[in-house]
Formats: sequence, structure tokens, C-alpha cells
Amino acid sequence: MTLPLVIAGAAGAVGGGLALFSGATARRIEKAVPQDGQIVEVGSERIHYVEQGSGPPIVMIHGLGGQMRNFHHDVVDGLAKDHRVILVDRPGSGYSTRGAGVSARLAVQAETIAGLLERLHVERPLLVGHSLGGALSLTVALDYPDRVGALALIAPLSQDQAVQDVPPVFKGLVIRSPAVRRVVSWTVATPLGMMKAEAALKEIFAPEPVPVGFGVAGGGLLAMRPNNFYASSSDLVDLEGELAPMVERYPSLSLPVSILYGRGDNLLDYRLHGEKTAAQIPGAHLELVEGGHMLPFTQPETTLRFLRGALERNGRG
Repeated sequence: MTLPLVIAGAAGAVGGGLALFSGATARRIEKAVPQDGQIVEVGSERIHYVEQGSGPPIVMIHGLGGQMRNFHHDVVDGLAKDHRVILVDRPGSGYSTRGAGVSARLAVQAETIAGLLERLHVERPLLVGHSLGGALSLTVALDYPDRVGALALIAPLSQDQAVQDVPPVFKGLVIRSPAVRRVVSWTVATPLGMMKAEAALKEIFAPEPVPVGFGVAGGGLLAMRPNNFYASSSDLVDLEGELAPMVERYPSLSLPVSILYGRGDNLLDYRLHGEKTAAQIPGAHLELVEGGHMLPFTQPETTLRFLRGALERNGRG
């Protein structure tokens, strides 16, 4: 047997072992963080959602690498006392799946969200978006203005940002080749994610401490599954070129827009993505608080108060 064949065989064995480990780990994670809601098909996507309460509708969309549990249960329970609250896993995230060959671009995800609203008979909700979910919510409002009643954006990604300038914690997601992305997802992504999880969470939550039990209560563990890694990488890479033309359309928004940002946000600059964006959207309301990027989980009372204010400004409080 020649040396190249030996090396190829060894590499295949290692890769196969890593894939088995990643699959087994994913199954253990799913037992710890099971599916919370129902699945509905929207086109070629299978979207996981949870519905709670009754009244005027609120739809909540999480950020990059996250899932619906990123919104603290106290926020959801508080709103559900007098509103119909719908939590959504974005395509490819949590327990939602992205159709084969479907782009992760914001316009495509926005089409899916608009289709979901139609499927669930949701009329002009308050659309709540956190981080990347904020960018997606803005896209839905711009592309489907008749489907959205108001926006409440929490630490939103809202201004153009080069892929190479992403926060260090997300650098490993910048994999442009889908084939390479798939290989990485099923070999090293899960074990490396487990090794770096503590440091990564500290960076994401800073300057606030990482809440105890976030992996389960906040759904953080799901991000380490191979398919979720692949989807998050696709989300990030496909953002390139999306935001600049969207920003130019902000002055056309005519619905109520509320923005909440933490001054200590370690991932996105509140001055760029908060203050600048608020100045570009007619009548936008901006609130700044002391805190980091994960306000929907670390500061549920502040988040709930902010969302109640957004509802009042939309006449649905």
C-alpha cells in the first residue's frame, strides 16, 4: 500500500469517527433541548414555531446561531397574558430546516417569514427581531409592508458590515465553500464548539455574565449540532451585500419602529446599529440601557418593558 493511500485511509477513518461523534453528540443535545412546538411547511422549508396566549399578535425572531429559547420565558409569559405570541426558529436554526439548495439571504428568509404569517393567519403583528433577527425583521417590513404592523428591534444588525469584520467569536463561521462548510460541520465543528463554548459565551454575553443553564434554558447547546453550524455559516456568508441596499430604503419605512440597545454590547456597536439606524428611520424610537448583546435573556424585565412600550406606540398595548 502506497503512502498516499495510507494517508487517505487514515484521514477517512478520522473523518468518519468525527462524524459519528458529531451525530451522537447532536442526539444527546436534542434530548437535553427538545423541540418545543410545532412544524409547519412553508414552501420547501420546515419551520418550527411555538404559539402562546391570545390577543393582538407578536412574532419573535432570534439571531445568528440562536433559536427561540434565546427569548427568556419571563418575556414570553409576560406578553402572552394578553397577546398571541409566536416564537420562530429561523430557517436552518433550532428545529427549523432550510430547503435543499435554498439561499440563506435575508430576502429569501423574509419570504419564508411572510409565508409563515400567512399560513398561521397572523395579521400585521409586532415583529420582534434580535440581532440578525433584527435585520430579517427589517427586511420583512421593507419587502412586505402590508404584513407587518410595527417593529421592535433588540440589538439589531442594521448597517452594512464586511464579512471579514465580524466579531471574533463568529470568525470560524466564515466558510465560503458550501462543500467545505459541510465537511467542517460534520467533522471538527462540534468538538471544537464544545472546547470553545465557555469562552465563546463569555464573548457573546459580555459585559454581562453568562447566565447559569443557558445551554438548555436558552437553547445554546443546539448551536453545536452539525446542521446548525452549517446554517449559521450560510447565514453569515450570505449576508454579504445584503445590508447596504437595505439601509438606503430605511427612510421609506412608515410603520412604528422601536430599537433597544445595550451600551456595552460586545458584538455590535450601538452607535452604528442603534443610533445611526434610528436617525435614518422616520419617527423611530431608540432606548439605550446598560447591558450587552443578549438582553432578551439577561434582562427580561427590561426587554418586556421595552416591548410593552412598542405595543403602546402601535396602539396595541
